[in-house]
Amino acid sequence: MYQHLLVPIDGSQLSERATDASLELARKVGARVTGFVVEPDQPLPGIGSHPFSHARDANEYLARTEAHARQVLGQFAAKAAAQGVPFQGRYERTDGVDDAILEAATEFGCDLIVMVTHGRGTFGELLFGSHTKTLMARTRLPLLVLH
Repeated sequence: MYQHLLVPIDGSQLSERATDASLELARKVGARVTGFVVEPDQPLPGIGSHPFSHARDANEYLARTEAHARQVLGQFAAKAAAQGVPFQGRYERTDGVDDAILEAATEFGCDLIVMVTHGRGTFGELLFGSHTKTLMARTRLPLLVLH
């Protein structure tokens, strides 16, 4: 069965489903999990419900997104530890979100990607929904998509 799951998350309530489902599956099959937070390299000023879209400048945006990623990955790591699931976390900033997810899956030797249909809010649905569709078309790995 699966040995290493890649779980792209953004800290939204919906991404909690991917966190919980991946840990349950990993525990059942003896797999390890890599939590992956990837944020756009540049903010989209004032658009949508992204928690940092209203940052004053690029430095504030970068600091906030990094702190948020650490928090999200820390919570994921704590859940994994409580369930006895080996876990590692990774944070990356890039405008090539789809490529980053695929590259991380290859780099870490993952054999399943677990993700939700979309991320934060209405704009997140547009943004992350498109990522899910792109990954469905591009990956050769099994993709478990949750809604």
